[in-house]
Amino acid sequence: MNRRGSGVLLHITSLPSAYGIGDLGPAAHRFVDLLAGAGQRYWQILPLNPTCPDLGNSPYLSTSAFAGNTWLISPEQMVIDGLLGPEDIGDPPGFPEDRVDYRAVMDYKNNLFDRAFERFRERGPDFRYKEFAAGNVSWLDDYAIFVALRERFEGKVWGDWPPDIRDRHQDALHAYGTELEDRILREKFLQYVFDRQWKTLKNHCRSRHLQVIGDLPVYLTYDSVDLWANPDLFKLDEQKKPAVVAGVPPDAFSATGQLWGNPVYNWEAHQKQGFAWWESRIDRTLALVDRVRLDHFRGFVQYWEVPAGDATAENGRWVDAPGRDLFTLLARSRSCLPIIAEDLGYITSDVHEMMAHFGFPGMKVLIFGFSGDVARNPHAPHNITGGCIAYTGTHDNNTVRGWFEHEVSGDQRDLLFRYIGGTFGADHAHRILIRLAMLSPAETVIVPMQDILGLGEEARMNRPGTAEGNWEWRLRREQMREQAMQEFSEVTGLYGRK
Repeated sequence: MNRRGSGVLLHITSLPSAYGIGDLGPAAHRFVDLLAGAGQRYWQILPLNPTCPDLGNSPYLSTSAFAGNTWLISPEQMVIDGLLGPEDIGDPPGFPEDRVDYRAVMDYKNNLFDRAFERFRERGPDFRYKEFAAGNVSWLDDYAIFVALRERFEGKVWGDWPPDIRDRHQDALHAYGTELEDRILREKFLQYVFDRQWKTLKNHCRSRHLQVIGDLPVYLTYDSVDLWANPDLFKLDEQKKPAVVAGVPPDAFSATGQLWGNPVYNWEAHQKQGFAWWESRIDRTLALVDRVRLDHFRGFVQYWEVPAGDATAENGRWVDAPGRDLFTLLARSRSCLPIIAEDLGYITSDVHEMMAHFGFPGMKVLIFGFSGDVARNPHAPHNITGGCIAYTGTHDNNTVRGWFEHEVSGDQRDLLFRYIGGTFGADHAHRILIRLAMLSPAETVIVPMQDILGLGEEARMNRPGTAEGNWEWRLRREQMREQAMQEFSEVTGLYGRK
Protein backbone atom coordinates (compact mmCIF):
# COMPACT_ATOMS: atom_id res chain seq x y z
CA MET A 1 0.00 0.00 0.00
CA ASN A 2 2.36 2.61 -1.30
CA ARG A 3 0.08 5.65 -1.79
CA ARG A 4 -3.04 7.15 -0.31
CA GLY A 5 -6.10 5.13 -1.10
CA SER A 6 -9.31 3.83 0.39
CA GLY A 7 -11.72 0.96 0.18
CA VAL A 8 -14.84 -0.67 1.53
CA LEU A 9 -15.39 -3.55 3.94
CA LEU A 10 -18.30 -5.78 2.93
CA HIS A 11 -18.36 -9.55 3.11
CA ILE A 12 -19.70 -11.44 0.13
CA THR A 13 -22.57 -12.95 2.14
CA SER A 14 -23.91 -9.41 2.62
CA LEU A 15 -24.38 -8.68 -1.08
CA PRO A 16 -27.91 -8.57 -2.53
CA SER A 17 -29.15 -11.75 -4.20
CA ALA A 18 -32.46 -13.43 -4.98
CA TYR A 19 -31.00 -16.67 -3.63
CA GLY A 20 -30.87 -15.90 0.08
CA ILE A 21 -27.20 -15.05 0.47
CA GLY A 22 -24.66 -12.84 -1.25
CA ASP A 23 -22.67 -14.80 -3.79
CA LEU A 24 -19.97 -14.64 -6.48
CA GLY A 25 -22.39 -13.82 -9.30
CA PRO A 26 -23.67 -10.69 -11.05
CA ALA A 27 -24.33 -8.63 -7.89
CA ALA A 28 -20.69 -9.08 -6.82
CA HIS A 29 -19.53 -7.92 -10.24
CA ARG A 30 -21.83 -4.87 -10.01
CA PHE A 31 -20.43 -4.10 -6.56
CA VAL A 32 -16.91 -4.14 -7.99
CA ASP A 33 -18.05 -1.68 -10.65
CA LEU A 34 -19.64 0.48 -7.94
CA LEU A 35 -16.39 0.60 -5.95
CA ALA A 36 -14.28 1.31 -9.01
CA GLY A 37 -16.67 4.06 -10.11
CA ALA A 38 -16.34 5.65 -6.67
CA GLY A 39 -12.56 5.75 -6.95
CA GLN A 40 -11.89 2.97 -4.45
CA ARG A 41 -8.76 0.84 -4.60
CA TYR A 42 -9.65 -1.92 -2.10
CA TRP A 43 -12.45 -4.32 -1.34
CA GLN A 44 -11.99 -5.98 2.04
CA ILE A 45 -13.85 -9.22 2.79
CA LEU A 46 -13.97 -11.75 5.61
CA PRO A 47 -12.49 -15.29 5.33
CA LEU A 48 -13.64 -17.29 2.29
CA ASN A 49 -13.47 -20.65 4.05
CA PRO A 50 -16.46 -22.99 4.62
CA THR A 51 -19.02 -22.15 7.30
CA CYS A 52 -21.72 -24.23 8.93
CA PRO A 53 -24.62 -23.67 11.37
CA ASP A 54 -23.04 -25.97 13.97
CA LEU A 55 -20.26 -23.39 14.31
CA GLY A 56 -22.56 -20.37 14.28
CA ASN A 57 -22.00 -19.70 10.55
CA SER A 58 -18.86 -17.83 11.52
CA PRO A 59 -16.23 -17.41 8.80
CA TYR A 60 -13.69 -17.47 11.65
CA LEU A 61 -14.72 -21.00 12.71
CA SER A 62 -14.24 -23.03 9.57
CA THR A 63 -13.96 -26.73 8.83
CA SER A 64 -11.00 -26.05 6.53
CA ALA A 65 -8.16 -23.55 6.26
CA PHE A 66 -7.89 -24.19 2.51
CA ALA A 67 -11.33 -24.93 1.03
CA GLY A 68 -13.79 -22.33 -0.27
CA ASN A 69 -17.27 -21.60 1.08
CA THR A 70 -19.59 -23.28 -1.42
CA TRP A 71 -22.64 -21.38 -0.10
CA LEU A 72 -21.11 -18.43 -2.00
CA ILE A 73 -21.56 -20.21 -5.34
CA SER A 74 -23.85 -18.20 -7.60
CA PRO A 75 -26.81 -20.03 -9.17
CA GLU A 76 -26.88 -17.42 -11.96
CA GLN A 77 -23.22 -18.01 -12.75
CA MET A 78 -23.85 -21.78 -12.80
CA VAL A 79 -26.43 -21.15 -15.53
CA ILE A 80 -23.95 -18.99 -17.46
CA ASP A 81 -21.36 -21.79 -17.17
CA GLY A 82 -23.84 -24.41 -18.39
CA LEU A 83 -24.02 -26.31 -15.09
CA LEU A 84 -27.72 -25.50 -14.59
CA GLY A 85 -30.57 -24.53 -16.87
CA PRO A 86 -32.52 -21.25 -16.48
CA GLU A 87 -35.54 -23.28 -15.40
CA ASP A 88 -33.58 -24.63 -12.41
CA ILE A 89 -33.29 -21.21 -10.77
CA GLY A 90 -36.31 -19.46 -12.23
CA ASP A 91 -38.47 -19.45 -9.12
CA PRO A 92 -36.36 -19.17 -5.93
CA PRO A 93 -38.09 -19.16 -2.52
CA GLY A 94 -38.98 -15.87 -0.88
CA PHE A 95 -35.78 -15.38 1.14
CA PRO A 96 -35.42 -12.42 3.51
CA GLU A 97 -33.81 -9.45 1.76
CA ASP A 98 -32.01 -7.99 4.76
CA ARG A 99 -30.50 -11.07 6.40
CA VAL A 100 -29.22 -14.57 5.62
CA ASP A 101 -31.36 -17.53 6.70
CA TYR A 102 -28.51 -20.04 6.51
CA ARG A 103 -30.59 -23.19 6.96
CA ALA A 104 -33.00 -22.18 4.20
CA VAL A 105 -30.11 -21.26 1.90
CA MET A 106 -28.44 -24.62 2.50
CA ASP A 107 -31.62 -26.55 1.71
CA TYR A 108 -32.21 -24.61 -1.50
CA LYS A 109 -28.63 -24.61 -2.77
CA ASN A 110 -28.04 -28.27 -1.95
CA ASN A 111 -30.90 -29.10 -4.29
CA LEU A 112 -29.30 -27.00 -7.04
CA PHE A 113 -25.90 -28.54 -6.34
CA ASP A 114 -27.37 -32.03 -6.73
CA ARG A 115 -28.76 -31.12 -10.16
CA ALA A 116 -25.50 -29.53 -11.27
CA PHE A 117 -23.49 -32.51 -10.04
CA GLU A 118 -25.67 -34.92 -12.02
CA ARG A 119 -24.97 -32.93 -15.20
CA PHE A 120 -21.28 -32.92 -14.35
CA ARG A 121 -21.28 -36.71 -13.92
CA GLU A 122 -23.18 -37.25 -17.14
CA ARG A 123 -20.68 -35.19 -19.12
CA GLY A 124 -17.61 -36.46 -17.28
CA PRO A 125 -14.82 -34.32 -15.81
CA ASP A 126 -13.30 -31.93 -18.35
CA PHE A 127 -9.70 -30.76 -18.50
CA ARG A 128 -10.43 -27.69 -16.34
CA TYR A 129 -11.76 -29.81 -13.49
CA LYS A 130 -8.87 -32.25 -13.80
CA GLU A 131 -6.40 -29.37 -13.74
CA PHE A 132 -8.04 -27.94 -10.60
CA ALA A 133 -8.11 -31.31 -8.82
CA ALA A 134 -4.48 -32.03 -9.63
CA GLY A 135 -3.30 -28.55 -8.65
CA ASN A 136 -5.03 -28.67 -5.25
CA VAL A 137 -4.54 -32.31 -4.32
CA SER A 138 -2.57 -31.36 -1.18
CA TRP A 139 -5.79 -30.30 0.57
CA LEU A 140 -8.71 -31.23 -1.69
CA ASP A 141 -8.70 -35.01 -1.22
CA ASP A 142 -8.62 -34.76 2.57
CA TYR A 143 -11.29 -32.09 2.65
CA ALA A 144 -13.69 -33.94 0.37
CA ILE A 145 -13.57 -37.18 2.35
CA PHE A 146 -13.78 -35.20 5.61
CA VAL A 147 -17.06 -33.60 4.48
CA ALA A 148 -18.39 -37.01 3.44
CA LEU A 149 -17.36 -38.60 6.74
CA ARG A 150 -19.01 -35.84 8.80
CA GLU A 151 -22.27 -36.65 7.04
CA ARG A 152 -21.67 -40.37 7.36
CA PHE A 153 -21.28 -40.02 11.13
CA GLU A 154 -24.23 -37.61 11.45
CA GLY A 155 -22.23 -34.52 12.33
CA LYS A 156 -20.04 -36.02 15.04
CA VAL A 157 -16.72 -34.26 15.53
CA TRP A 158 -13.86 -36.23 14.02
CA GLY A 159 -12.39 -37.04 17.45
CA ASP A 160 -15.52 -39.12 18.17
CA TRP A 161 -15.36 -41.16 14.97
CA PRO A 162 -14.45 -44.88 15.10
CA PRO A 163 -10.75 -45.11 16.01
CA ASP A 164 -9.65 -46.60 12.69
CA ILE A 165 -10.87 -43.65 10.64
CA ARG A 166 -10.22 -41.12 13.41
CA ASP A 167 -6.58 -42.19 13.28
CA ARG A 168 -6.57 -42.38 9.44
CA HIS A 169 -5.64 -46.05 9.06
CA GLN A 170 -5.04 -46.72 5.40
CA ASP A 171 -7.49 -49.63 5.20
CA ALA A 172 -10.23 -47.46 6.78
CA LEU A 173 -9.49 -44.56 4.44
CA HIS A 174 -9.73 -46.91 1.47
CA ALA A 175 -12.96 -48.56 2.67
CA TYR A 176 -14.75 -45.29 3.42
CA GLY A 177 -13.35 -43.71 0.28
CA THR A 178 -14.98 -46.46 -1.77
CA GLU A 179 -18.27 -46.31 0.15
CA LEU A 180 -18.52 -42.52 -0.12
CA GLU A 181 -17.07 -42.14 -3.62
CA ASP A 182 -20.00 -40.14 -5.04
CA ARG A 183 -20.22 -37.77 -2.07
CA ILE A 184 -16.47 -37.17 -2.23
CA LEU A 185 -16.61 -36.39 -5.93
CA ARG A 186 -19.56 -34.04 -5.35
CA GLU A 187 -17.56 -31.97 -2.86
CA LYS A 188 -14.55 -31.82 -5.18
CA PHE A 189 -16.86 -30.65 -7.95
CA LEU A 190 -18.33 -27.90 -5.74
CA GLN A 191 -14.86 -26.73 -4.74
CA TYR A 192 -14.01 -26.56 -8.44
CA VAL A 193 -17.14 -24.47 -9.12
CA PHE A 194 -16.29 -22.13 -6.23
CA ASP A 195 -12.73 -21.73 -7.49
CA ARG A 196 -13.88 -21.03 -11.04
CA GLN A 197 -16.45 -18.44 -9.96
CA TRP A 198 -14.03 -16.76 -7.58
CA LYS A 199 -11.36 -16.48 -10.27
CA THR A 200 -13.90 -14.91 -12.64
CA LEU A 201 -14.79 -12.32 -9.99
CA LYS A 202 -11.15 -11.75 -9.06
CA ASN A 203 -10.26 -11.15 -12.71
CA HIS A 204 -13.06 -8.58 -12.87
CA CYS A 205 -11.56 -6.85 -9.81
CA ARG A 206 -8.19 -6.79 -11.56
CA SER A 207 -9.71 -5.31 -14.71
CA ARG A 208 -11.20 -2.48 -12.61
CA HIS A 209 -7.88 -1.93 -10.75
CA LEU A 210 -9.41 -3.07 -7.47
CA GLN A 211 -7.42 -5.11 -4.97
CA VAL A 212 -9.06 -7.64 -2.66
CA ILE A 213 -8.04 -7.71 1.00
CA GLY A 214 -8.77 -11.11 2.52
CA ASP A 215 -8.74 -12.33 6.10
CA LEU A 216 -6.97 -15.27 7.74
CA PRO A 217 -7.83 -16.38 11.29
CA VAL A 218 -4.79 -17.47 13.29
CA TYR A 219 -6.60 -20.34 15.01
CA LEU A 220 -8.77 -23.15 13.66
CA THR A 221 -11.77 -24.88 15.15
CA TYR A 222 -11.21 -28.39 16.50
CA ASP A 223 -13.73 -29.96 14.13
CA SER A 224 -11.75 -29.19 11.01
CA VAL A 225 -10.06 -31.32 8.40
CA ASP A 226 -6.74 -29.66 9.19
CA LEU A 227 -6.65 -31.18 12.68
CA TRP A 228 -7.88 -34.58 11.49
CA ALA A 229 -5.29 -34.72 8.71
CA ASN A 230 -2.42 -33.16 10.71
CA PRO A 231 -2.95 -33.96 14.41
CA ASP A 232 0.78 -33.78 15.16
CA LEU A 233 0.74 -30.07 14.30
CA PHE A 234 -1.54 -29.32 17.26
CA LYS A 235 -1.34 -29.92 20.99
CA LEU A 236 -3.68 -32.92 21.30
CA ASP A 237 -3.81 -35.73 23.83
CA GLU A 238 -3.66 -39.50 23.18
CA GLN A 239 -7.38 -39.53 22.30
CA LYS A 240 -6.80 -36.80 19.71
CA LYS A 241 -8.62 -34.23 21.86
CA PRO A 242 -7.16 -30.80 22.73
CA ALA A 243 -4.73 -30.90 25.65
CA VAL A 244 -4.73 -27.09 25.88
CA VAL A 245 -6.85 -24.41 24.25
CA ALA A 246 -6.48 -20.75 23.30
CA GLY A 247 -7.74 -17.64 25.05
CA VAL A 248 -6.59 -14.40 26.64
CA PRO A 249 -5.87 -13.74 30.32
CA PRO A 250 -7.96 -11.77 32.81
CA ASP A 251 -7.87 -8.01 32.32
CA ALA A 252 -9.82 -4.86 33.17
CA PHE A 253 -12.67 -5.99 30.91
CA SER A 254 -12.95 -9.59 32.16
CA ALA A 255 -11.96 -10.89 35.58
CA THR A 256 -11.76 -14.45 34.27
CA GLY A 257 -10.25 -13.73 30.85
CA GLN A 258 -11.63 -15.02 27.55
CA LEU A 259 -11.74 -18.76 26.86
CA TRP A 260 -11.86 -19.18 23.07
CA GLY A 261 -11.48 -22.95 23.12
CA ASN A 262 -9.51 -23.28 19.87
CA PRO A 263 -6.74 -25.90 19.79
CA VAL A 264 -3.28 -24.37 19.87
CA TYR A 265 -0.40 -25.18 17.56
CA ASN A 266 2.45 -27.52 18.30
CA TRP A 267 4.95 -24.99 17.03
CA GLU A 268 7.91 -27.35 17.54
CA ALA A 269 6.36 -29.76 15.04
CA HIS A 270 5.76 -26.90 12.59
CA GLN A 271 9.40 -25.84 12.89
CA LYS A 272 10.64 -29.39 12.30
CA GLN A 273 8.60 -29.50 9.08
CA GLY A 274 9.99 -26.16 7.94
CA PHE A 275 6.60 -24.48 8.43
CA ALA A 276 5.36 -26.33 5.36
CA TRP A 277 1.71 -26.26 6.45
CA TRP A 278 1.80 -22.53 7.14
CA GLU A 279 3.60 -21.85 3.88
CA SER A 280 0.88 -23.74 2.00
CA ARG A 281 -1.86 -21.91 3.90
CA ILE A 282 -0.42 -18.46 3.20
CA ASP A 283 0.19 -19.31 -0.46
CA ARG A 284 -3.37 -20.64 -0.87
CA THR A 285 -4.80 -17.46 0.66
CA LEU A 286 -2.66 -15.16 -1.46
CA ALA A 287 -3.67 -17.11 -4.56
CA LEU A 288 -7.24 -15.97 -3.84
CA VAL A 289 -6.67 -12.39 -2.60
CA ASP A 290 -4.14 -9.60 -3.10
CA ARG A 291 -3.49 -8.82 0.56
CA VAL A 292 -4.36 -10.63 3.74
CA ARG A 293 -5.28 -9.45 7.21
CA LEU A 294 -3.89 -11.81 9.87
CA ASP A 295 -6.46 -11.98 12.66
CA HIS A 296 -5.08 -11.99 16.24
CA PHE A 297 -1.55 -11.29 15.04
CA ARG A 298 -0.28 -11.40 18.60
CA GLY A 299 -0.67 -15.19 18.49
CA PHE A 300 2.38 -15.35 16.22
CA VAL A 301 4.53 -13.77 18.96
CA GLN A 302 3.05 -15.14 22.16
CA TYR A 303 -0.18 -16.93 22.95
CA TRP A 304 -2.21 -17.73 26.05
CA GLU A 305 -2.80 -21.47 26.50
CA VAL A 306 -5.29 -22.87 29.01
CA PRO A 307 -5.64 -26.48 30.18
CA ALA A 308 -8.49 -28.15 28.30
CA GLY A 309 -11.54 -28.55 30.49
CA ASP A 310 -11.04 -25.36 32.48
CA ALA A 311 -14.17 -23.25 32.77
CA THR A 312 -12.26 -19.95 32.55
CA ALA A 313 -9.01 -18.64 31.11
CA GLU A 314 -7.56 -17.78 34.51
CA ASN A 315 -5.15 -20.70 34.80
CA GLY A 316 -3.44 -20.18 31.47
CA ARG A 317 0.13 -19.23 30.69
CA TRP A 318 1.95 -17.23 28.04
CA VAL A 319 3.90 -19.33 25.54
CA ASP A 320 6.29 -17.97 22.93
CA ALA A 321 5.49 -18.58 19.26
CA PRO A 322 8.12 -18.61 16.46
CA GLY A 323 6.43 -15.99 14.31
CA ARG A 324 9.70 -14.28 13.45
CA ASP A 325 11.13 -17.54 12.10
CA LEU A 326 7.96 -18.21 10.12
CA PHE A 327 7.82 -14.80 8.45
CA THR A 328 11.57 -14.81 7.82
CA LEU A 329 11.15 -18.05 5.89
CA LEU A 330 8.15 -16.71 3.98
CA ALA A 331 9.90 -13.44 3.12
CA ARG A 332 13.03 -15.24 1.93
CA SER A 333 11.26 -16.88 -1.02
CA ARG A 334 8.76 -14.15 -1.91
CA SER A 335 9.17 -10.69 -3.33
CA CYS A 336 6.78 -9.27 -0.73
CA LEU A 337 4.47 -10.32 2.07
CA PRO A 338 1.29 -8.27 1.62
CA ILE A 339 0.15 -8.78 5.21
CA ILE A 340 -1.92 -6.53 7.49
CA ALA A 341 -1.47 -7.33 11.17
CA GLU A 342 -4.59 -7.20 13.35
CA ASP A 343 -3.00 -5.60 16.40
CA LEU A 344 -6.08 -4.51 18.36
CA GLY A 345 -6.46 -4.97 22.10
CA TYR A 346 -3.58 -5.20 24.56
CA ILE A 347 -0.47 -5.45 22.39
CA THR A 348 3.03 -5.68 23.81
CA SER A 349 6.11 -3.98 22.38
CA ASP A 350 7.54 -7.22 20.97
CA VAL A 351 4.49 -7.52 18.69
CA HIS A 352 5.03 -4.03 17.30
CA GLU A 353 8.76 -4.72 16.95
CA MET A 354 8.04 -7.76 14.79
CA MET A 355 5.51 -5.82 12.71
CA ALA A 356 8.08 -3.08 12.13
CA HIS A 357 10.79 -5.61 11.27
CA PHE A 358 8.70 -7.10 8.46
CA GLY A 359 6.94 -3.91 7.44
CA PHE A 360 3.45 -5.17 8.32
CA PRO A 361 0.97 -2.31 8.78
CA GLY A 362 -1.33 -2.44 11.80
CA MET A 363 -4.92 -1.31 12.33
CA LYS A 364 -6.39 1.83 13.91
CA VAL A 365 -10.12 2.05 14.56
CA LEU A 366 -11.63 5.51 14.95
CA ILE A 367 -14.50 4.54 17.24
CA PHE A 368 -11.76 3.54 19.74
CA GLY A 369 -10.14 6.97 19.48
CA PHE A 370 -12.39 9.09 21.66
CA SER A 371 -11.85 7.82 25.16
CA GLY A 372 -9.25 8.52 27.82
CA ASP A 373 -6.54 10.98 26.90
CA VAL A 374 -7.51 11.67 23.29
CA ALA A 375 -4.31 13.66 22.72
CA ARG A 376 -2.34 10.41 23.14
CA ASN A 377 -4.96 7.85 22.08
CA PRO A 378 -3.32 5.89 19.23
CA HIS A 379 -6.70 5.49 17.47
CA ALA A 380 -7.41 9.24 17.39
CA PRO A 381 -7.09 10.58 13.83
CA HIS A 382 -4.13 12.88 14.50
CA ASN A 383 -2.09 9.99 15.97
CA ILE A 384 -2.65 7.58 13.10
CA THR A 385 0.56 7.10 11.14
CA GLY A 386 1.06 6.49 7.45
CA GLY A 387 2.03 2.89 8.09
CA CYS A 388 -1.37 1.96 9.55
CA ILE A 389 -4.69 1.03 8.03
CA ALA A 390 -7.43 3.30 9.38
CA TYR A 391 -10.96 1.98 9.89
CA THR A 392 -14.08 3.72 11.10
CA GLY A 393 -15.04 0.33 12.59
CA THR A 394 -14.71 -3.39 11.94
CA HIS A 395 -17.00 -6.40 11.56
CA ASP A 396 -16.75 -6.99 15.33
CA ASN A 397 -17.90 -3.50 16.33
CA ASN A 398 -21.13 -1.61 16.19
CA THR A 399 -21.71 0.65 13.22
CA VAL A 400 -20.65 4.25 13.72
CA ARG A 401 -24.28 5.34 14.05
CA GLY A 402 -25.05 2.46 16.43
CA TRP A 403 -21.97 3.32 18.47
CA PHE A 404 -22.93 7.01 18.64
CA GLU A 405 -26.54 6.24 19.58
CA HIS A 406 -26.01 3.45 22.11
CA GLU A 407 -22.41 3.21 23.32
CA VAL A 408 -20.94 6.70 23.53
CA SER A 409 -21.07 8.23 27.00
CA GLY A 410 -21.96 11.85 27.55
CA ASP A 411 -18.30 12.67 28.28
CA GLN A 412 -17.17 10.91 25.11
CA ARG A 413 -19.73 12.80 23.07
CA ASP A 414 -18.55 16.12 24.49
CA LEU A 415 -14.96 15.11 23.74
CA LEU A 416 -15.86 14.26 20.16
CA PHE A 417 -17.66 17.58 19.72
CA ARG A 418 -14.65 19.47 21.11
CA TYR A 419 -12.35 17.48 18.85
CA ILE A 420 -14.13 18.55 15.67
CA GLY A 421 -15.14 21.99 16.92
CA GLY A 422 -18.89 21.54 16.60
CA THR A 423 -21.90 19.39 17.35
CA PHE A 424 -23.83 16.90 15.24
CA GLY A 425 -26.58 14.29 15.54
CA ALA A 426 -26.67 10.53 15.03
CA ASP A 427 -27.67 10.92 11.38
CA HIS A 428 -24.39 12.74 10.71
CA ALA A 429 -21.95 10.75 12.89
CA HIS A 430 -20.84 8.42 10.09
CA ARG A 431 -20.01 11.36 7.81
CA ILE A 432 -17.82 12.94 10.48
CA LEU A 433 -15.83 9.79 11.23
CA ILE A 434 -15.39 8.96 7.55
CA ARG A 435 -13.94 12.43 6.95
CA LEU A 436 -11.68 12.14 9.98
CA ALA A 437 -10.37 8.82 8.69
CA MET A 438 -9.89 10.14 5.17
CA LEU A 439 -7.94 13.22 6.26
CA SER A 440 -5.68 11.22 8.60
CA PRO A 441 -2.09 10.41 7.56
CA ALA A 442 -3.03 6.73 7.02
CA GLU A 443 -2.05 5.60 3.56
CA THR A 444 -5.13 3.37 3.45
CA VAL A 445 -8.61 3.88 4.86
CA ILE A 446 -11.22 1.10 4.94
CA VAL A 447 -14.85 1.92 5.70
CA PRO A 448 -17.57 -0.69 6.35
CA MET A 449 -20.43 -0.39 3.87
CA GLN A 450 -22.82 0.07 6.81
CA ASP A 451 -20.99 3.27 7.76
CA ILE A 452 -21.08 4.64 4.23
CA LEU A 453 -24.86 4.20 4.34
CA GLY A 454 -25.18 5.58 7.86
CA LEU A 455 -26.95 2.46 9.17
CA GLY A 456 -27.61 1.78 12.85
CA GLU A 457 -26.88 -1.19 15.10
CA GLU A 458 -29.49 -3.30 13.27
CA ALA A 459 -26.86 -3.59 10.53
CA ARG A 460 -24.11 -4.87 12.82
CA MET A 461 -22.34 -7.94 11.43
CA ASN A 462 -21.10 -9.61 14.61
CA ARG A 463 -21.50 -9.28 18.36
CA PRO A 464 -18.54 -11.10 19.95
CA GLY A 465 -19.59 -13.32 22.83
CA THR A 466 -23.05 -13.99 21.40
CA ALA A 467 -24.05 -17.13 19.53
CA GLU A 468 -27.20 -16.08 17.68
CA GLY A 469 -27.94 -13.64 14.91
CA ASN A 470 -24.38 -12.99 13.73
CA TRP A 471 -23.04 -12.89 10.16
CA GLU A 472 -26.57 -12.40 8.80
CA TRP A 473 -26.82 -8.75 7.74
CA ARG A 474 -27.38 -8.11 4.03
CA LEU A 475 -27.30 -5.08 1.79
CA ARG A 476 -30.60 -4.35 0.06
CA ARG A 477 -30.45 -4.06 -3.71
CA GLU A 478 -31.56 -0.42 -3.71
CA GLN A 479 -28.78 0.49 -1.26
CA MET A 480 -26.19 -0.15 -3.97
CA ARG A 481 -27.64 2.80 -5.86
CA GLU A 482 -28.00 5.29 -3.04
CA GLN A 483 -26.62 8.80 -3.01
CA ALA A 484 -24.29 7.76 -0.20
CA MET A 485 -21.82 6.16 -2.62
CA GLN A 486 -21.58 9.34 -4.66
CA GLU A 487 -20.93 11.28 -1.48
CA PHE A 488 -18.28 8.75 -0.45
CA SER A 489 -16.66 9.13 -3.86
CA GLU A 490 -16.51 12.91 -3.46
CA VAL A 491 -14.90 12.61 -0.02
CA THR A 492 -12.41 10.10 -1.40
CA GLY A 493 -11.28 12.60 -4.01
CA LEU A 494 -11.36 15.59 -1.65
CA TYR A 495 -8.77 13.97 0.63
CA GLY A 496 -6.47 12.79 -2.16
CA ARG A 497 -7.33 9.09 -2.13
CA LYS A 498 -8.33 8.56 -5.76
